[in-house]
Amino acid sequence: MHIIELHARAADAVRPVLASVTAADLTRLTPCAGWDLATLLAHMAGQDHGFAAAVSATSDAVADVGAFAPRAGAEGLGSCHLDDVVAAFARADPDREVHLAEFGVSLPLPVVVGFHLVDTLVHSWDVAASLGREVRYADDLVAAALAVAEGVPDGEARTAPGAPFGPALPGGTDPWSRTLALLGRDPAWAPVSAARG
Repeated sequence: MHIIELHARAADAVRPVLASVTAADLTRLTPCAGWDLATLLAHMAGQDHGFAAAVSATSDAVADVGAFAPRAGAEGLGSCHLDDVVAAFARADPDREVHLAEFGVSLPLPVVVGFHLVDTLVHSWDVAASLGREVRYADDLVAAALAVAEGVPDGEARTAPGAPFGPALPGGTDPWSRTLALLGRDPAWAPVSAARG
């Protein structure tokens, strides 16, 4: 299935920036309002674990919402959980529906894989931005992320506590910056020290 291959490539594309994070970086600000880098990485690890658990669950044993809980400390540092979710997607029946307890919905596997693909790419951009680095993704990965981002509903729900994305922003001069803006991110965001320097 094409989306599973794209997802595996997306995981490979983000590994270098995730591997570059050190313990000294964990207090850095991120583009995610109110989150430092430690909180963001814990969220990412929880999402990886939750998606892997949801896809691996049988119809008799649905993964509960706790599977998506942030994983703080050393468990949330790095990209080790990406291996689990990539493997889970590769093993999954492409025709099955997956229950995502965190959102209270069941969706076709390709849709779930697309959700995780955009989550992985955008949050890894958040990490890179926090570190003052730039990342570039292949055009087909960006196109897949943009297609998902264009389908995410905007509105007041995005201002609620715990909303997965902030309200959409105007602009975006290319497919990647448009993806970021649709998901509530300023493509020009930079750490305070980098912005002043």
